[in-house]
Amino acid sequence: MRRSGYAGAEISRHLVATFVGQRGRLPRFERETMSVAFRRESDDEHKEPEFELPIAVGPNRVTPRGLRLLGEEVARLETEIAASADEDARKKLQRRLRYFHTRQSTAEVQAAPADGSVGVGSRVTYRLNGTERTITIVGGDEADPTRGFIAFSAPLARAMMGAEARESVEYQDREDAIELLAVEADAEVMA
Repeated sequence: MRRSGYAGAEISRHLVATFVGQRGRLPRFERETMSVAFRRESDDEHKEPEFELPIAVGPNRVTPRGLRLLGEEVARLETEIAASADEDARKKLQRRLRYFHTRQSTAEVQAAPADGSVGVGSRVTYRLNGTERTITIVGGDEADPTRGFIAFSAPLARAMMGAEARESVEYQDREDAIELLAVEADAEVMA
């Protein structure tokens, strides 16, 4: 116990002697030596960066309707950008425009499978867990599950791809989970 008190007294004497010996020689803080953490050039430096909209990995398969919708969205965004006076709004619109330009230029228009199997552009009536439903398999940008349009990359659509009517396919690790009742080309999305 005494020893730790003695060491503390020794350290204190050393600190006092150090500061007393440096009196008058303390460093001056000028603008050049100030830490960057204390300077603030503008509020823009601290804004979170805006990243590009993420583009799905893999092929960009679309129906003819999907390609038409991409073109309409590009035209709409170009019109909005031309009419916009607000710089921030214009930047956001240009970001969306870059996304849709990329999607439009990488689009692979799919024809409905001629052999009656499930593919992009197919309207499929199926039974899952005793419930009968009808969906249309489309490209990722035109998917709208509330209207029955499911992206070809969705797990349900991937399970059905290549199957034919009156077949059963595996889904969620269950054999014969989905029973395909009817498969046909959807005229609405293939036009």
